Amino acid sequence: MTTFDERERAFEAQFARDAEMQFKLLARRNKLLGLWAAERLKLTHEEADAYAKSVVQAEFEEGGDEAVARKVYGDLSARGDDVTEHDVRRAMDSSLVEARRQFMEAL
Repeated sequence: MTTFDERERAFEAQFARDAEMQFKLLARRNKLLGLWAAERLKLTHEEADAYAKSVVQAEFEEGGDEAVARKVYGDLSARGDDVTEHDVRRAMDSSLVEARRQFMEAL
């Protein structure tokens, strides 16, 4: 096997690891965002866990950050919370920072 082939395999492996990490990071962010929203909704622990899972699922069903933000904002607004879209996006950003911190601590 040539050095070129070895480098190609290494790059492919790194790409796969990076993609997996990004997937896990966004799933963790969405779970944390769901828990943030559940707290605002004053849900029980069990309800909060189920709600956080539904926020994670929103990314898979509709795809992307927009779907997640739309779900959380819609759910909070429907329950009478005076949250703004900006509040939800700020919470998404904070949740991403926290998700990264948690991953770094786990390493």
